[in-house]
Amino acid sequence: MNFALVDCNNFYASCERVFNPRLIGRPLVILSNNDGCVIARSEEAKQLGIKMGAPTFKNETFFRQHQVAVLSSNYALYGDMSARVMEVMRPLVSAMEVYSIDEAFLSLDDAHGEDFAREIRERVRQWTGIPVSVGIAPTKTLAKLANRLAKKTPQRQGVLDFTRVPDADAILAMVPCSEIWGIGTRLSARLAPMGIQTARDLKYAEMANVRGALGVIGERIARELGGLPCLDLEELPATKKGIASAKSFGHPVETLQELEEALASYTARVGEKLRAGRLLAAHVSVFVETNPFSATQPQYNAGAQTTLLQPTNQTSVLIAAALDLLRSIYRVGYQYKKTGLFVTAMSPEGAVQLSLFEEREDKPVAQGLSVIVDQLNRKLGANTVRYGSMGTRDTWAMRQNRRSRKFTTRWSELPVAKA
Repeated sequence: MNFALVDCNNFYASCERVFNPRLIGRPLVILSNNDGCVIARSEEAKQLGIKMGAPTFKNETFFRQHQVAVLSSNYALYGDMSARVMEVMRPLVSAMEVYSIDEAFLSLDDAHGEDFAREIRERVRQWTGIPVSVGIAPTKTLAKLANRLAKKTPQRQGVLDFTRVPDADAILAMVPCSEIWGIGTRLSARLAPMGIQTARDLKYAEMANVRGALGVIGERIARELGGLPCLDLEELPATKKGIASAKSFGHPVETLQELEEALASYTARVGEKLRAGRLLAAHVSVFVETNPFSATQPQYNAGAQTTLLQPTNQTSVLIAAALDLLRSIYRVGYQYKKTGLFVTAMSPEGAVQLSLFEEREDKPVAQGLSVIVDQLNRKLGANTVRYGSMGTRDTWAMRQNRRSRKFTTRWSELPVAKA
């Protein structure tokens, strides 16, 4: 059995190009929340030397000079396109691990090689418009490396089967330890004093020394470079230990009402995620903070937390708890930049001991209401049905002045074809 890593090329930029072909071949960058800095780049933008994290305001002139297309992040579009890519690949293999929004490990039979990888590329491109690269190897670590080489070597045309490479050690000798999946710059510094500089050095190093420097995980990575599978395919996502929701505001917020509306909106999203994962949460933490980069405004940061009598995924209960915490830490006279919450102490639905001190007569009604709200919002668009505490104006919403339309997730923004 072999592993294949399928990685979407410049994923955010590719999603935008599917619905706006004029962006193909043009330098393109995607901005972070509030259009603050660059978080994704097309290949053309990388060739211009635009760095990840580059502040937008410092590069506006450069963007204009080089005709760089600049877009706000459109996470609804990216998430939906990711789901479509994964669903195209899923029927083609016996097992798949969705590793990230733009990557998936596939389980391949020994007979599946580069021809099968090209079939995957062609089908994903034809059905979704997203270009992908595929790396095949006997271990996940080598598959990750093979994918990187397939993407960076034009003659590979996006596909590399590491099992057919005539001199694998020569390739490993060109890969610094800092570029090995799971090692990175920080851990590679522990290997340098032992003379381990490249992936080839790590492959042939004394495993006892590697384990002493990097622990068990580091030893597994080293063994995987030698072709010994140590990391299994994880078909089921790991159980979440917590869910967070927090965003910076589009402008400074001073009133308690605006903070409450923002926090209620974030809490509603957390409730949706809990129900989607069939999970309950028992611990709620809330925080507020001002802008740490402002030299003229007074600074204030605070947090509060509580443990619920009964774990829940009901939005109304979570909002009530979150707003109580917010009111306890809110102070007049500050310009707030951000608020958010974090829920922990997770447990599966149906596996919770009941409390002796909580009334439960209305729980089926509340649960049914939350499910109906979720269904309507999935069908009609996010926040079509809202809780009253969320308000209706979203005056605090983050800046997305350059966002493309939500082409696949909102009826009012569907693509329009003109003859």
